[in-house]
Amino acid sequence: MRFLLLVFLIFNVYSYADNIDDFNDEFVEKKHEPFDPLSGYNRVMTNFNDYLYMHVLDPYLFKGYDYVAPRTVRSSIQCFFDNLKFPITFINNLLQLKFKRAWIDVERFGINTTVGLFGFFDPAYTWLKLDKSNEDFGQTLGHYGVGGGFPITLPFFGQYNLRDLAGVYVDAAADPLYYDDYRKYNAVDNKYQSWGIISYKQFNEGSLKAKEYKEFRKDAIDLYPFIRDAYEQNREMLIKE
Repeated sequence: MRFLLLVFLIFNVYSYADNIDDFNDEFVEKKHEPFDPLSGYNRVMTNFNDYLYMHVLDPYLFKGYDYVAPRTVRSSIQCFFDNLKFPITFINNLLQLKFKRAWIDVERFGINTTVGLFGFFDPAYTWLKLDKSNEDFGQTLGHYGVGGGFPITLPFFGQYNLRDLAGVYVDAAADPLYYDDYRKYNAVDNKYQSWGIISYKQFNEGSLKAKEYKEFRKDAIDLYPFIRDAYEQNREMLIKE
């Protein structure tokens, strides 16, 4: 009788321990699960963007564009657009108190706008190894401790979070590609031209990264959380730089 009681107690102890382990595993899993109230919408939009990229843009539009404009031409066009981001990167470096980085932005803009033929070439990096900056207001908010908030996937423009999406609207106030009636250095004449050029900029950049995206998505078991987590990790890395 005592033997049977001992066996019963041992069995229950192990069963209880297994339940604790299961609870701990579930708790840890939930603890690390990001807050994603729009996950259903985000998943649908990610699949839409992926289908558009893989079945329309890459096999047809990007390949046709590559035939008309070789990669060297598209890279020069991207350099031109990067040069126009000077007000954004310069202001955000100042806001983050990165004065040395802000001065490099000034040097790059001066050299590439003149010697680099309005930014179509990048002698600032080729000759002087002055690397470009990618600072934006989303990173500035993150620099001062503002969390990313929940993820948001936009049609055509891809993955963001709430903080970075708000940052886009603030950066637009300094971006010459976004038309503003009160700004003197607009690169466009009206809002319709603005959206057209911004769309072309995204298209040109996408054509340069088509191969990277196809290699990236090969490792995805579930595409949306894979892209979401990769985006968040990349943004955190940029903020810490």
